[in-house]
Amino acid sequence: MMGMTSDSLLREAAPLGERQHLATCGTAVDIVIPVRNEERDLGPSVRRLHAFLRDEFPFSARITIADNASDDGTWSQALVLETELDGVRAVRLERPGRGGALRSVWSQSDAAIFAYMDVDLSTDLNALLPLLAPLLSGHSDVAIGTRLARGARVIRGPRREAISRCYNLLLHASLGTGFSDAQCGFKAIRADAARALLPLTRDTGWFFDTELLVLAERAGLRIHEVPVDWIDDADSRVKLLATALADLRGIVRLGTGLARGTIRVPALGDPAPPGSRQSGGGPARRRGVLATIVRFGLYRSWVFRGGSHRLNRKSK
Repeated sequence: MMGMTSDSLLREAAPLGERQHLATCGTAVDIVIPVRNEERDLGPSVRRLHAFLRDEFPFSARITIADNASDDGTWSQALVLETELDGVRAVRLERPGRGGALRSVWSQSDAAIFAYMDVDLSTDLNALLPLLAPLLSGHSDVAIGTRLARGARVIRGPRREAISRCYNLLLHASLGTGFSDAQCGFKAIRADAARALLPLTRDTGWFFDTELLVLAERAGLRIHEVPVDWIDDADSRVKLLATALADLRGIVRLGTGLARGTIRVPALGDPAPPGSRQSGGGPARRRGVLATIVRFGLYRSWVFRGGSHRLNRKSK
């Protein structure tokens, strides 16, 4: 789909080991769009992304539509798009869950870089090259879009903003994370890093993003952040209570596994990753637990007030 001139230039600029890796990959980037019952948005969004990759993106790329148990016309549309558009493929999974869909597709991909984005394309596509370039060059291992860092331009309501900030504060306090936005639906990871970490992930839903990022940070991988322009999709819904409880269970499960050593993270980069700074015991750990309780109270008060509120189902 993309011109090979830029691919060749990238291989020449990258370190020797990275050039050898890219040379064995027929596709530089596999962009996965996980969908479930998205018949309204799928066609226009995939065509828009396809046109952008064809006209603006200088590296070889494939779009993979990962339909996870849709029961509307989504799968039929995915098959049509696969037939009509070069470089688009459709994969059908019988179990729902974004995390499960990403793990399944990425585990079988032959690309050098695995990426994903929400089907509503809430993130401006002009951030795609800044997201992927550090991974393609070998500078970084993981890249995430962030709506919470300086330079991001975000259009969404105050409740959405508060929920997102409280959730990430909760992660900082409980798991010692250093990244700013765990659940923006705009991420990428190098294939070698993904293959090392995916077997350690367990979540099949929304917490998958957080789990993978925490594992990457604990492994010492370099995480690159890109402030994005992001517009909330006001027409979609999610059950906030169920999602918040699943996130909390995920944090407890992951934190417990890391603390007890039942989750063994390989050292893939820096031997002292940011996520390890609260792995020990003592007063610092107790202060972290206390802060977690306080921040969870704030998070819960925003999420549970009023039961279910309008929220972008793709990213919190």
